Amino acid sequence: MASSKLKGLVAFAHVSDVPSSIEFYLVLGFAVDHTFCPPGSEEPTWVHLQSENAHLMLARASEPVIPEQQAVLFYLYFSDIEAKYRELKQLGIDVGEMTYPPFCPKGEFRVYDPDGYCLMLTHV
Repeated sequence: MASSKLKGLVAFAHVSDVPSSIEFYLVLGFAVDHTFCPPGSEEPTWVHLQSENAHLMLARASEPVIPEQQAVLFYLYFSDIEAKYRELKQLGIDVGEMTYPPFCPKGEFRVYDPDGYCLMLTHV
């Protein structure tokens, strides 16, 4: 039996407001790759975001998004984590404390997106 090799993984999250989420993820360094707007709508209900090898798809949720029920963390990797920390703070993003666990010796911190998803930002 032939085996095929996994080529990638893209996180797909449901959000309450796609345009607001796009704005937030643009600040983190993503760019809009593709969007979908249903006929008659001016706002996208789906977006594919990308930054180099980082991909994220977001779609408008059909039910309320409840932050306490989200059981996933998103890890975002940056070449200079301390510079990203300062940049987000200057932009008024509520950043968590920089910590230095053994698996992230140059540091990591958390931010929450508009729907309460926890994003862990760390170094490459």
